[in-house]
Amino acid sequence: MAQTVSPRPTPAPGGAPRIDLACGCGSGGCEAPPPPAATRAAAHAQGAGEGHGHDHDHEHGHGATSPAGGAGGHGHDHDHGVLPGWGRLGASLVAALGAELMHLLSPGTLPWEVGGMALAALAILLAGLGVYRSGLRSLARGQLGISALMAVAVTGAFVIGQWPEAAMVMALYALAERIEDRAVGRARDAIGALLALSPEQAELLGEDGRWRTVPAAEVPVGAVLRLRPGARVPLDGVVQEGRGAVDESSVTGESLAVDKAPGDSLFAGTLNAQAELQFKVTAAAGHTTLDRIIRAVEEAQGARAPMQRFVDRFAAIYTPAVFAMAAAVAVGAPLLLGWAWLDAVYRALVLLVIACPCALVIATPVTVVSGLAAGARRGILIKGGNWLELARGVRAVAFDKTGTVTAGRPVLVGRDRFGGDGATDVAAALAGRSDHPVSKAIAAGLGDAPADLPTVQDFTALPGRGVEARVNGATWFLGNRRLAQERGLWTDAVEAAAAAHEAEGRSVTLLGSAQGVHALFAVADTLRPQAAEAVADLRALGIVPVMLTGDHAAAAQAAAREAGITEVQAGLLPEQKLSAIAALQRKHGMTAMAGDGINDAPALARADIGFAMGAAGTDVAMETADVVIMNDDLRRVAETVRLSRRTHAVLWQNIALALGIKAVFFGLALTGQATMWMAVFADMGASLLVVANGLRMLRGAGRAPR
Repeated sequence: MAQTVSPRPTPAPGGAPRIDLACGCGSGGCEAPPPPAATRAAAHAQGAGEGHGHDHDHEHGHGATSPAGGAGGHGHDHDHGVLPGWGRLGASLVAALGAELMHLLSPGTLPWEVGGMALAALAILLAGLGVYRSGLRSLARGQLGISALMAVAVTGAFVIGQWPEAAMVMALYALAERIEDRAVGRARDAIGALLALSPEQAELLGEDGRWRTVPAAEVPVGAVLRLRPGARVPLDGVVQEGRGAVDESSVTGESLAVDKAPGDSLFAGTLNAQAELQFKVTAAAGHTTLDRIIRAVEEAQGARAPMQRFVDRFAAIYTPAVFAMAAAVAVGAPLLLGWAWLDAVYRALVLLVIACPCALVIATPVTVVSGLAAGARRGILIKGGNWLELARGVRAVAFDKTGTVTAGRPVLVGRDRFGGDGATDVAAALAGRSDHPVSKAIAAGLGDAPADLPTVQDFTALPGRGVEARVNGATWFLGNRRLAQERGLWTDAVEAAAAAHEAEGRSVTLLGSAQGVHALFAVADTLRPQAAEAVADLRALGIVPVMLTGDHAAAAQAAAREAGITEVQAGLLPEQKLSAIAALQRKHGMTAMAGDGINDAPALARADIGFAMGAAGTDVAMETADVVIMNDDLRRVAETVRLSRRTHAVLWQNIALALGIKAVFFGLALTGQATMWMAVFADMGASLLVVANGLRMLRGAGRAPR
């Protein structure tokens, strides 16, 4: 499940990346495309982007282009030739209509017949020459793709005198393919647009102190860049100078701009909305968060989802079976049922056109890729269609506490005074001199202290206890319970105040002098703002939330209680979390794990699905996880489950549409009620319906019904 870091994906000619929607109708079965990196390398070596690594068998040079901007096809191995342009399609339809009219109005004389056949041949040449050629090549290879079926059907129709229908069938087929080609391109472009977010140039601070514009790909880690208002961030980094708001919706899915100050992170591809910022680069080109998103979605298509593998196996049996049925109708019906030979052959040809499984096979990849793109738009990076499908079956979610349910940063949440003035000023002075996270939290929380704090002398760290110094001629300490007890300053009043805070899982720090304890400060890791809502969302979906943490029981119980989690296991080592995940799987079934730290990586790998926090999480956690939540919003966990359930529903809708339409027209064809026109609408109409239905996943991302 670990994701390999590789160079930034290179766009295809025209600017769109090579994101494929492979269905593999050729030979009646489907073959997985090669890994995206290999596909891109081969395409770049050729310099033209001919095909997407899954046997389109396109004939280039006819003036058609794919939506991606290259000369490749539309990404779902129909094995057709190059698609004609809109002008040729229009001329073909006019010629086919003319052939139909001449056939209907013909007085039966030879000139009229020859003229009609000439118009029909012209329509086929304009719209289907590429299809016809690739169909013959497919037949020579023993592959029963749509172009092979169309070549047989058109040739047979022409031979038995149904030349007007042969012309109209080919023209309508090419028109439907062109429309479908544009529709499928939308799913490809949904991710491809991400490539355009990262600027190619960056303003670099040189060693001479001057700013100069350089290619972003040449900027090393550690370099300082300047970002002007209205510009996009070229590389990941950390703000060093300046304050302002940054629109991160392209990466995290967060609709509101995020305020940035020195020390805050920046993502490549995000938009600086307010003020000039200077930042230090933390990830070179090819290794940024945006690159990871693009690469993960591309690589996700290399492994077929469960539903797609099922459809592939079904199609491998389905197409040859129908071809055999058509042959049986053409030969067996006249011999056994007394049908006229021409009538039997015509019905068999209609069956062949209906038979193509393209609508069935393309139903899965277009839906899955649309689902992956919809998740990416919402800041949910799902590393494959497999995880997108599996998420619907999650029955329990185990949350780490620190950095996942909580923000992972201690803050001052309470204080008590025990008499005396000036305690706040002294505490702020002592805390400001310490590097301990708790002291930093106290210093930050006492921001209302005056700027002219008392002078601190003889500052000394007391390992495991706190700090001590002379302030205004007296010795003061800022430390824990043990230090106060050792100095005999622990009173009943202090015990009562400390116990109340510790029961809430807070860390207690005491300010004291020789005269006694003057103040108590309670520090805690606060709950993420959306944690309680996220837990409620999971419960509404019938999913059991559980907390697994290495923190002590009091802190864990307090955080869980605030978030609405009732099942808590605290004080766990990483290997104990593994056992806890296994126990949850036995008890509830499919179990997900959400975490952010290195110590969570084993549990993320052991869980059925691992969710990592993308903003606060470690690289190890993000590489191990199957889903990365880019903005650390825990509500995205439930959103992923809803997206998975919606994707599964659309997949079955598409399969039912494809098979249902074909079943109806199969019956009509066998009873002689279906024409070749109707066969084309049955095949390509079904394809267009499933494509349009699959593309619905791109709309309303995150608003899937519960």
